[in-house]
Amino acid sequence: MSNLLSGLGKFGLGKLNEMKVFDEPEEKAEVKEAKPKVPEEEEFLISKTFDCPVCYEKFTDRVMRTGKARLVGSDRDLRPRYEHIDPIKYGIISCPNCGYAVLSRYFTPLSPAIVKLIKTNISESFIKRTTSPLTYTYDEAFERHQLCLANAIVKRAKDSEKADICWKTAWVLRGMAEALDKSAADYETKAKELKAQEQDFLKHAFDGFVSARSNENYPISGMDESTLDYLLATLSINFGQFDIASRMISGILASPSANARIKDKARDLKEEIKNKA
Repeated sequence: MSNLLSGLGKFGLGKLNEMKVFDEPEEKAEVKEAKPKVPEEEEFLISKTFDCPVCYEKFTDRVMRTGKARLVGSDRDLRPRYEHIDPIKYGIISCPNCGYAVLSRYFTPLSPAIVKLIKTNISESFIKRTTSPLTYTYDEAFERHQLCLANAIVKRAKDSEKADICWKTAWVLRGMAEALDKSAADYETKAKELKAQEQDFLKHAFDGFVSARSNENYPISGMDESTLDYLLATLSINFGQFDIASRMISGILASPSANARIKDKARDLKEEIKNKA
């Protein structure tokens, strides 16, 4: 390459002959894109204080922060899926003093007769919990749901409430299975056991909701008629009872009150039944 300043010598500036017209670009350090921080489960929770309707003691329990987590979808049987957290683990309100446990939807004052049933059958034998974790494992969530179901049976809750608990417990078991280490030697065995447990709870949920549909007023467990019928259709397909599912789907599609979203879901189920028949 020619020297652009080679003629400067006649000006007595020969020492400048080798100057570069442009500075060499500085080597820039490689900038690695920072990975977004994955929120901890604890960030989606708060401790809330409750007044126990059985022992009248104040206690705190962990609940989801309203609007904090982002809904990303749902399973066919309406189990919601959120980013970074499974809210199903936090759906139970449980008193650590007397053992009363209930789905948050049903946390209301109790009659003296029900309080007596809980105290006699639960509280008298309950071992008080002295610590409360900041987050719950699936095992802890499952135990809390079992305690909740025991309370519902003892207090002679409506079939819809017991069915609701079984439904949510099945979701806990599903989440537990999804969290298993697939590389573990006993993965297949554990996954199979959890699936069997999930199916057992779903069958009890199905039976309870069928009974509630005939004997209770809507809304049932927060569901209107079309939503409940969709759920029953879904569970019917799960258990191979396609005739029941078809009746439920026909009712949804013919209902003037069913919304477009439920009707679309019902059409998907109808197509699935057609393919399996």
